[in-house]
Amino acid sequence: MECIDVFMNPNPTENNIAENLEKIKHTLVVMSGKGGVGKSTVAANLAVALAREGKEVGILDIDIHGPNIPKMLGIEDERIVGDDSGMLPIPVLPHLKAMSMAFLLKDRDSPVIWRGPLKMKAIKQFIGDVKWGDLDYLIIDLPPGTGDEPLSIAQLIPAGKAVIVTTPQDVALLDSRKAVTFARTLNMSVVGIIENMSGFVCPHCGKEIDLFKVGGGRRAAEDLGVPFLGAIPIDGRIVESGDDGKPFVLYEDMRAADAFNDVVRKIEEIAEQ
Repeated sequence: MECIDVFMNPNPTENNIAENLEKIKHTLVVMSGKGGVGKSTVAANLAVALAREGKEVGILDIDIHGPNIPKMLGIEDERIVGDDSGMLPIPVLPHLKAMSMAFLLKDRDSPVIWRGPLKMKAIKQFIGDVKWGDLDYLIIDLPPGTGDEPLSIAQLIPAGKAVIVTTPQDVALLDSRKAVTFARTLNMSVVGIIENMSGFVCPHCGKEIDLFKVGGGRRAAEDLGVPFLGAIPIDGRIVESGDDGKPFVLYEDMRAADAFNDVVRKIEEIAEQ
């Protein structure tokens, strides 16, 4: 079992959490009903897009067992520093800082073999003991499903707003609908649904191919009465950008980046309401 001894305060108080949350204007919780839909990619690019606008942004990777945000942001070799007053998040770009379990592991191959109570304690520390400062947005990347981590966040941050990520095929949509119901059950506001991997334009012939169908996210949003935030097409460079630690929203010649920027504008409009 991985031993992590970096945490400064083994028992973060509710006051610490409340004080930090008071300094954060909007908390966006990126969720998915199942894995493999590009949720972490959406979270990382959303954080970068908002920071590029001059917003003060933090991104918190709550995927305890599979923390991928540092890899996607090109900061996977960083390690946490701090003192008795708390931990400092890792700077990524101007206006953007990050915190992840990945920064606390001894090496990249170390698994975190924890049950619910330990995960809840870590999540409390990520919120209460990290010196986030004043933020316009805190983006929280959750693991897929509706288990311990999403439940903990919903309980700790009742003002959090859920952004649901799905792909168009029926299997993913079934689980994304559960994520919407989960959020509503816990009185969490739903910003809307993003349809990821929606269509593919062949780079050779220019023909659009519906690899995973299209339109399912929009139909689910209409059925559930939540906003449809937009569709992000498949582009091979998205995979490369994630592996290279350069979010695809930074590319100016990508159809997917243009579509994603439209999604970001809708999220901002709804979050500010």
